[in-house]
Amino acid sequence: MDYSLTVLLPKTEFPMKADLPKREPQWLEVWEKEKVYATLLELRKNSPKFILHDGPPFANGKAHMGSGLNKILKDIVLKSKNMFGFHCPYIPGWDCHGLPIEHKVMSETPSLSNDPPTIRKKCQEYAKRWIEVQKEQFKRLGVLGAWDNPYITMDPHYEANELRLFAELVEKKLVYRGLRPVFWSIGCKTALAEAEVEYQKKEDISIYVEFPVSEMSCKEAGLPQGSSFLVWTTTPWTLPANLALAVNPDLSYDLRSVGSKHIIVSSKLAPTIPKLAESTLILSFSKGKKLAGMQYVHPLLPRCGKVYAADFVSEETGSGIVHIAPGHGMEDYQLGVDKGLAVFSPVDDLGRFTKECGIEKIVGMNVFDANPILCDMLEEKGLLWAKKLYIHDYPFCWRSKTPIIFRSVPQWFINIEAFKIQALQEIEKVQWIPKRGENRIKGAVESRKDWCISRQRYWGVPIPVFYRKDGEPLLDPKIIRRFADMVEVQGTDLWFQLDSEELRKKFEVPTGYEKGMDTLDVWIDSGSSHFAVLVPRGENPADLYLEGSDQHRGWFQSSLLLGVASKGKAPFKSVLTHGFVVDLDGKKLSKSSGAKDLSEQIKEYGADLLRLWVASEEFSEDVPFSKEIFSRLSDSYRLIRNSLRILLGNLFDFDPTIHSVPKDELLEIDRYFDLCVDQLIKKTKASYANYEFPQVYQSLVRFCSVELSSFYIDILKDRLYCDGKNWLSRRSAQTVLHRAFESLVKLLAPIIPFTAEEAWRVFGKKRSIHLELFPTEKDEQEGTGLEQRWQKILRLRDLANIELEKARREKRIGKNLEAKVILHTHEFEEKDIPILTEVLLVSQLELCRAEKTEIEVIKAPGAKCPRCWKFSLFAQRNEDPEFPHVCERCLKVLQEKAYIR
Repeated sequence: MDYSLTVLLPKTEFPMKADLPKREPQWLEVWEKEKVYATLLELRKNSPKFILHDGPPFANGKAHMGSGLNKILKDIVLKSKNMFGFHCPYIPGWDCHGLPIEHKVMSETPSLSNDPPTIRKKCQEYAKRWIEVQKEQFKRLGVLGAWDNPYITMDPHYEANELRLFAELVEKKLVYRGLRPVFWSIGCKTALAEAEVEYQKKEDISIYVEFPVSEMSCKEAGLPQGSSFLVWTTTPWTLPANLALAVNPDLSYDLRSVGSKHIIVSSKLAPTIPKLAESTLILSFSKGKKLAGMQYVHPLLPRCGKVYAADFVSEETGSGIVHIAPGHGMEDYQLGVDKGLAVFSPVDDLGRFTKECGIEKIVGMNVFDANPILCDMLEEKGLLWAKKLYIHDYPFCWRSKTPIIFRSVPQWFINIEAFKIQALQEIEKVQWIPKRGENRIKGAVESRKDWCISRQRYWGVPIPVFYRKDGEPLLDPKIIRRFADMVEVQGTDLWFQLDSEELRKKFEVPTGYEKGMDTLDVWIDSGSSHFAVLVPRGENPADLYLEGSDQHRGWFQSSLLLGVASKGKAPFKSVLTHGFVVDLDGKKLSKSSGAKDLSEQIKEYGADLLRLWVASEEFSEDVPFSKEIFSRLSDSYRLIRNSLRILLGNLFDFDPTIHSVPKDELLEIDRYFDLCVDQLIKKTKASYANYEFPQVYQSLVRFCSVELSSFYIDILKDRLYCDGKNWLSRRSAQTVLHRAFESLVKLLAPIIPFTAEEAWRVFGKKRSIHLELFPTEKDEQEGTGLEQRWQKILRLRDLANIELEKARREKRIGKNLEAKVILHTHEFEEKDIPILTEVLLVSQLELCRAEKTEIEVIKAPGAKCPRCWKFSLFAQRNEDPEFPHVCERCLKVLQEKAYIR
């Protein structure tokens, strides 16, 4: 007869081919139809809450792989927390205002430049369109959340709450108007936040210029008439705004002569300066503070200035003497404030010199274009000591890609100094993952004195301020709150639609005031999300913020500062950061670098493979992305999928309500594998709890590869296929396989939710796996003793495999089932022979007592059973008329008809 028809081979509808890009959207439809997210919230409504607050991506284009990395990490966290039993509402958000969108709209329709309401309408339409695009991309990744009710920073309700937060800051006198240098984008005509600045290599003219010492100071200091301070600068265009010089009080300086010139420079730097290497030392000043108080004559303008001592002057480069323009640099500005200098910045919004610069030749000229002209003027006066090109890192506007300038212009600021100590204390209360994030944000906060929060743009939340004709501002928290109430109904467009007179009357502002046109920095928008989203829901502070590592100077910091300023505490308990997505050379992948967008990657690989990639990588560092990496991941995915398929296939006739074997009746090898399942559950859940997703990935892949496929299933096949259908030996194995499948698929669900769902439904489950809890490990009392015994058995298996492989190479046997193992040992007993025979995958085993463990492999005597392929003497002499030549076990199965499916 055809004995293959009597073997209980695996059977399952779970396909070997994943076909993820095609099959995954079908599960999205199922989840939508079954309202899985809403059902999950209802199931967990009485459980402890876990709040992951979404950092809003910017709504200005398709999402890229960096956004995908972020959203997948968040979803793995939330799915795992849900399976731990937490109530985890997820409110996705979008950041909508700001320069990139307005810049795009204006570049497409330049004629709108003087039509704020229309500009805002177009910007709103633009943002809405990309929100919908990104929403579908993120949903396609399998991310569950309140997609029909996200928070959007341009929604009137959100804007109203943002304004209420702003009113609190004004009421606490933390907001002030000041004149100091800010990052100014010439290309976009607005102030920029530090996070909106990127650095690029730029070639500039660097010059050494002489600042003549005044006659009186020469006389008082005993210097030769005509002596000069030598200054080095890479921004010659700032010279018209020069009001002082600075020296380091503790460095030494020299007076050196070159021909008829007498030059004061740093003693250390003099040899590095052109034409000074062969100079003659005339006089030394042991301390720079001896130079403080001296006066100099401006090299280009008819005015004098004074020398001050300043610690920020270094002798790393240049001349050790710095020219001070308080209107064009923060250190210059701070020194100017200390010394009572004017904040002088004769440059307009387009980066052109105004007539206040005092040099007719350059009025109306771009500051960078003026550099060579200023150099020529210095040369004509005989005050240009040296000139050369200099390549350095220079700040550029992130949107217009044009070089920025430091320019003083009246702006609104938040006084961070007023609550900085409290902010630093709050940082120490937060769990930072990885730990180094704490030092990054501490350093960023410690170095900030204030925060420039006003922008000269239309697309944003307006600052509800009125100005008197003399420039005196009226910023009243009562007005801001009344405006917020109006915004709740009508939106912030109201400010731009009504003229100053109409607004003045609405807010009962005295006559003679005009409305301001500045908008709030977009970091106020996103940074106030905890106030607009979490506080009304009673979810502040959030349990976790999770974003890229660049957000230590972005969203993490703005959220922290606004949280401390308004509520006296950080809006988060923990902060987890990830790196950038990079290619194999470490270059950041982005839309600008030509990388495929998220949708294209999903179409190529499927969402589950992208999620497996995220889980497999050490995401706290930069995350590499390449076809080679995905080729290896595909192998891991196939291993996982095949493991689920094997488990399902061998459970085709198992009903746990009928066939489960009690724990104390399980076979020993099944009890040991059940212990392996316990260890997997315990280890994987601990890794999930600690956000150690690469460890989750490694544990699951190793379990599928080693404990399951290479060990247990390999050993089990004979018992599962050839034992009687309802024999204890077979049902014992299936009992453990059932638990192994259920545990494995649940542990995989947060990482590969589509594959887990598919396997779960094939398993016969009617409701989504994402409504389930993680499996629980058993209280294994015999665990330690059983594990030690099986470690000994597995060591023996390794030794036996070496000898079996040797026998195969020497052609003494073909497959393991052709072998008989003679085991010389004192570690095992006669009762262990059945287990050892099964574990070694041989037909026969003979045990001989010996002090030293040795293994012999010989050809198994007897005949090969045509049903199970094991060799035995019984099969050789079996002359049963109906089932001849089968082994004793198979004869029993066949006679009992114990193979009927």
